[in-house]
Amino acid sequence: MKYIKIFFLLIFLVNLPNTVLASDVYFIDIKKILNESKAGKSAQSFLKKKFDSENKKLEKQSKALKKEETDLISKKKIVSAEEYKKSLSELRTKSVNFQKTRRKASSDWVSKKNEARKKLETALIPILQKFMQENNIEVIVDKKYVLLANSNFDLTDKILKILDKELKSIQLN
Repeated sequence: MKYIKIFFLLIFLVNLPNTVLASDVYFIDIKKILNESKAGKSAQSFLKKKFDSENKKLEKQSKALKKEETDLISKKKIVSAEEYKKSLSELRTKSVNFQKTRRKASSDWVSKKNEARKKLETALIPILQKFMQENNIEVIVDKKYVLLANSNFDLTDKILKILDKELKSIQLN
């Protein structure tokens, strides 16, 4: 009987720190904040305009290359074999350069998107720290890491309002 009491006492003492440390854990939806904040929306519209303009330029270049290809194919029997090979080689070089340009434009757009996200997250951190201090909150977690939680612990809308007041837009080049 004595061992059973000691066993239960040990189990209680081992679980005691877990119950003491089990304070409220709040969460925010970072994705929603990035997409619905004023700064996030302005960055997205800037990036969309930039993407659309680059895409139009690339579409024009693509159409020009296709037209050049069809013209070369139609002239295949008319021109000499040597001239055809030379033209084909030039067309391939243009095509390779076009693919490089397209990849570069894509990677530039992705890097600008990541830069905007990083700037917005950097601006969000001091806001979260201040909110945590004012409200005696110890932990805030991104919603994507929360499996199940009471919606009362969701701070997304409150943080979104504060972010909109303090940060109207972010500078992107």
